[in-house]
Amino acid sequence: MRWGRVLSTMVVLGAVAPPLAAQDRIERLFYYVDRETSYQSLLAHIDEITILSPSAYSVNEQGIVWGDVDPRVVALAKEHRVGVMPLIVNPGFNQEMLSALLASDTARARAVRSMVELCRRHGYLGIQFDFENINTADRDRYTRFYREAADALHRESFQISMAVVHRPDVLPGPTRYHAWLFENWRGGYDLRAIAEAGDFISVMTYSQHTRRTPPGPEAGIPWVREVVEFFLEHMPAEKLSLGIPLGGQHWYVSQEDKITPEMARSYSRGVSHAWALGLLERHGAEPLWSDVHQVPYGFYSRGGTFEWLFFENARSFQAKLGLLDEYGLRGFSAWVLGPEDRAIWEVLSTRRR
Repeated sequence: MRWGRVLSTMVVLGAVAPPLAAQDRIERLFYYVDRETSYQSLLAHIDEITILSPSAYSVNEQGIVWGDVDPRVVALAKEHRVGVMPLIVNPGFNQEMLSALLASDTARARAVRSMVELCRRHGYLGIQFDFENINTADRDRYTRFYREAADALHRESFQISMAVVHRPDVLPGPTRYHAWLFENWRGGYDLRAIAEAGDFISVMTYSQHTRRTPPGPEAGIPWVREVVEFFLEHMPAEKLSLGIPLGGQHWYVSQEDKITPEMARSYSRGVSHAWALGLLERHGAEPLWSDVHQVPYGFYSRGGTFEWLFFENARSFQAKLGLLDEYGLRGFSAWVLGPEDRAIWEVLSTRRR
């Protein structure tokens, strides 16, 4: 069995890279958002986390970086020897703005200097790029930006990683939707090049189905397996962190007057594990289980129209952890602290016993 590399304890300019438990050598990255539910989950389960990635910083076309991380979160992480690796994003996943940033040598350099200074000032483990909605035409420019940031951060002994949108094949797929997804979301990443430049990649093996698609799992095991196997054609397993969703999606019919009067359509919204169960209970429906996709789901009639829920729980979380062992992956990157089934923490605790 191949295992991801074990990070030793180190302190570099205040940056802490946590040791991994001898009984469970997978890296446990959890994303964090500035909400009460996320904060309370962090307080309760900080000792089950090895890297915390707050959604914290944004950058504009001039390379100006802004944002912050709750100082209580930084202090808590340092106290428990949890590495902090904040995200930097193109706000609103604005494609036009990102393209302008990538085209400017001055703007890229300004952004890179800010990333290094933030790591120095706050003792971060490093930075994770979470730039999305990247047009395929910007693929090489995005790779150049990442290499520039990687070189600068590595010179200061900080780490760098990238969150990468899922992709199961070299070809776009069978429909215009898949072509659009490839052009704007999947095709802008040079997987081999960014794996070589950075420390690891967090593949977003979730959002298999979204508000733009018919109802379905956020991360069905057969699809997750396809994505993992494609990514492993371009990088070693020790550089790949498996994305795991912790919430779910509720599909329902909507009519949006604010767009156009005829805009009646299926839509979806994110839900927590507890709220998904509550919606099913409210409408007299029982949660079901898909043996094929290894996820819970449910549906019920409301006004003669079915509403659907696909979500995650401890059982589906355990199934995804099985893929880490099967493929010898570095670890997992879980989106996001707050909406999870509380029983996942018992699953993680058990792996250390």
